[in-house]
Amino acid sequence: MRGLAGKAGIVAGGGRGIGAATARRLAAEGAGVVIGDIAGDWAMDTARAIREEGGRAIGVRLDGTKAVSQAAIVNAALAEFGRLDFYHSNLAGGTEGDIDVLNCSEEVLDRSFAINAKSHFLATQAALPVLIERGGGTMIYTSSGAAISGNPLQVAYPMTKNALHALVRHVARKFGKQGIRANGICPGVVLTEAVAQHLTQDYVTSMLNSLPHKRLGQPDDIAGAVAFLASDDGEWVNGQLWHVNGGSLLRD
Repeated sequence: MRGLAGKAGIVAGGGRGIGAATARRLAAEGAGVVIGDIAGDWAMDTARAIREEGGRAIGVRLDGTKAVSQAAIVNAALAEFGRLDFYHSNLAGGTEGDIDVLNCSEEVLDRSFAINAKSHFLATQAALPVLIERGGGTMIYTSSGAAISGNPLQVAYPMTKNALHALVRHVARKFGKQGIRANGICPGVVLTEAVAQHLTQDYVTSMLNSLPHKRLGQPDDIAGAVAFLASDDGEWVNGQLWHVNGGSLLRD
């Protein structure tokens, strides 16, 4: 990718899965990466593996639902690399008990909003002033195709992802003139460690039968899209929600 070498940024939720693949890809492109994860050991292990391959990375524990933790990871990037060029806000979860609107407790709803909406809001509040001060940068958020697919089996999670879409467009529209780009990626079914352990072969077969592609997604598929948006090649992409899903949802 053009213009990633020498840059530095944050991958929140980077201990495993999509986040870890993205951190590895960004480091391979020459960027310095701060990996944050609620499981701090995962973040540090992934960073260690990147360093062993010659990349630049550190791992820290991040509770993305807390403003103080978001501020700390931004400060870690500045302390380690002396700059911040991008923030990939990749936190997601809290789907247990999210069944439908008549079978979703207030506790489940609150947890989903904290992880899937509030965390991205707090990440933006922590990173944006630094990005603006240095003359620009990019916020990249992980959303989900669930935001628009009309899944009958969840209600809180899709609601939170739609809230995230509003944040993407707000940041792009409000701060674009100050050099800020904000975009979101909506993955389809991606075979991360967490997803793969819950999928039966029958489910995988049914998904493949409905997908206009030869395979399901891999974390590297999303990592490539994030790397493009963080790079100078993505300089004219702003305020967009990209569906990277093998064609499972066909959108304008």
